[in-house]
Amino acid sequence: MASAPFRNTSSSETTCFSLPPSLLLRLSSQVSETLEATPYIPPESSSPSIKAFLQSLLPSNATPSPSNNKEHIKNFFLCLATIESASDFGESPTLGWISTNLISSAKSALQQFRDAGLYGSVGEMVADLFAEIVPDLKRVIKETCADTENEEEITTNNVPVGYSILAAYQFRWMVSQVVNPLLGNFCWLVIPCALTALDHWSPEVKKQGMFSFIHIANNVSTAEFSLYEEAVLDACCRNIPASDELWHHVVEVSVLLLTYTRKSNPRSPWFDRILSEMLGHLERQPFNKERRTAWLSLIEPVFDAMGLFLLAHFRRLFYLFFQWMHSDDDQTVILVLERLNAIVKLTWIRKSPHTERLVDELVLIYKESATRKNREVLRSSILELLSLLQRCKGVQFESTWEKHTKDPDLVMLISSFNQHQMQIMAS
Repeated sequence: MASAPFRNTSSSETTCFSLPPSLLLRLSSQVSETLEATPYIPPESSSPSIKAFLQSLLPSNATPSPSNNKEHIKNFFLCLATIESASDFGESPTLGWISTNLISSAKSALQQFRDAGLYGSVGEMVADLFAEIVPDLKRVIKETCADTENEEEITTNNVPVGYSILAAYQFRWMVSQVVNPLLGNFCWLVIPCALTALDHWSPEVKKQGMFSFIHIANNVSTAEFSLYEEAVLDACCRNIPASDELWHHVVEVSVLLLTYTRKSNPRSPWFDRILSEMLGHLERQPFNKERRTAWLSLIEPVFDAMGLFLLAHFRRLFYLFFQWMHSDDDQTVILVLERLNAIVKLTWIRKSPHTERLVDELVLIYKESATRKNREVLRSSILELLSLLQRCKGVQFESTWEKHTKDPDLVMLISSFNQHQMQIMAS
C-alpha cells in the first residue's frame, strides 16, 4: 500500500475525527466483548480499577453521535493504546491481567481504524493524533508529580496515581509507533511529556519515560533534539540514584542520550557529571551484583566517547575494578576484563600509577580461575590484557612481570604469554 501523505494537525482537522460514529461503535463493541470476558483481579493497593477504567473509555450504544464523536474517538484510541502496551509489558502489575485475546482484538480494531482513515501505517495515524492526545497525557502524569514515595493514593489534587501510570503507558506506546523521519516533527510535543514522566516519583511512570526517550533518541536527529539536550541530560543525572528496579534502565538511557548528544565533544562537562554520579552510586554499593553488571555491560559507549578524558576518573574506576575482579560471579570478572581492555586501548593508561597493581591482580585472577566454570574465557581475556599492557607500558610492565616468571603456579600462563608475544611479532 502506498503511504498516504502526512497530515499536518496544526492546519487541518485530524482525519480520524471525521470517521462515522457507526464505525466507532462497531469496532468498540468487538473490543468491549473481549474485555468483559477477560478475568481481572486488581493488584494489591491498586486504585482505580484498570478494567473499569478501560470499559469507561469505550462508547456504548447510546453515546456515539456526531457532536461528541471527537472525544469518543480519543477515548477509544487510548483504550486500544493501553491494551496494546500489554504486549510489551506482560509482566507489569498494571497490565499483566490483559490477555492475548484482548490484545489481538485491540490490534484488529486498530488496523481497521487505520484502514478506514486511509492511513499508510499505524504510526502515521498515531502522529495525526499526537497534538490532540499528548497534551492531555502530560497533564494527567503531571497531576500526580508529588514529592513522595507513597505509591498508593497520596497525590496532589487527590488524583490516584493509577491514572498517571496508565497515561505513561499510553504515551510510551504512542511514541513507539512513530519512527524517523516523522517523529522529528513532534519533538516539541513528545519530549516535554517524556520529561514529565521521567521526573515522576513512581518507578512505573519513570520507566515508561525512559523507554520513550530511548525510542526518541533512535528516531530523531540531533538537530531536532538539540533544544532539549540540557534539560534531558539533567533529568538523567537526577535519576541515577534510582531504585534497584530502575538502575539498568537509568544507565541505559543515560549512556544512550549522553553519547547521542555529546559524542563529538568529549570535553563536555556532562561526561564528567554523569560518570561521576554513576561512580559515586556504585561506590556506595560496590557489592550489589545487579547494579555493577548492568553498569559494566552498558557503559562502554561512554568510555569510547571520552577517550583520553577517562584519565581524570582512573582513581575511582580502578578502585572499583580491583574490588570487582575477585567477585564470586564469573560474569562480573569477565565484564571487568572487557572494560579494562577497552580503557587500556583508549588511553594507553598514560602516567598511571595503577599499572603494577593491575599486572599483579591479573596474575592473581589467573590463579583463582582454576576453580571457575568459565576459566578458559577468563584466561584468554587475561592473556590478551597482559599482552596489551606489555605493548603499551614496555619497561614498566617488564619490571613487574619479571617477579612472577619464577612462580611455579604460573608455568602455563608464562608459556601462553610467550607464545602469544611470538605470534604478535611474527604477524
